[in-house]
Amino acid sequence: MQDTMIQIINTYGYLGIFLLIFVENVFPPIPSEVILLFGGALTIGTAMNKTMVIVSATLGSLAGAVALYLLGKILKTERLKKLFAGHFGRILHLKPEYVDKASTWFCRFQNKAVLICRCIPLIRSLISIPAGINEMNIPLFLLLTAIGSAVWNTILVVAGAFLGSAWETALPFVNKYSEIIVTIFCLASITYVLYKLRKRRLRNNSK
Repeated sequence: MQDTMIQIINTYGYLGIFLLIFVENVFPPIPSEVILLFGGALTIGTAMNKTMVIVSATLGSLAGAVALYLLGKILKTERLKKLFAGHFGRILHLKPEYVDKASTWFCRFQNKAVLICRCIPLIRSLISIPAGINEMNIPLFLLLTAIGSAVWNTILVVAGAFLGSAWETALPFVNKYSEIIVTIFCLASITYVLYKLRKRRLRNNSK
């Protein structure tokens, strides 16, 4: 997969980055770090520049986020969970519980969730779904998505440009970051759910 993505970027430049980031947002298993680090590395010794790479990636993120926002708005929670439980979910490595986790995070932090989650692998895509389910204000959704995506894209593109031909050496560190952040997210979500259940139980017992 990595070689294919590199070939697409080499062939289509900014358009290739836009399309790959769009697909990465809609199909989370595709690694954005490869796209962004390699895109940044290409700004050294080629006609490509960091600003346009970041802009192309951010526009791709916005397009993918809008697609998932509309999916959430149209299908709602239960239909999405059924979709993820079937063949569609297996192809994309998406599980029904991902909808609940993203919804829990969104309900807890609302607007902040859309901004913060753009820097959390996997959840950066899925957070658009509960935003659509809850019919979040679309201009605000686009603004927060653009800001969060631009931050994530800028960090990786600049890192790729700094490393140049050695860009692949950053992949293990980014993968480790991804594992740690996703683990923290899952633990935080579980803690929040348990807290809410305990609070509800105490309230029922007090009646």
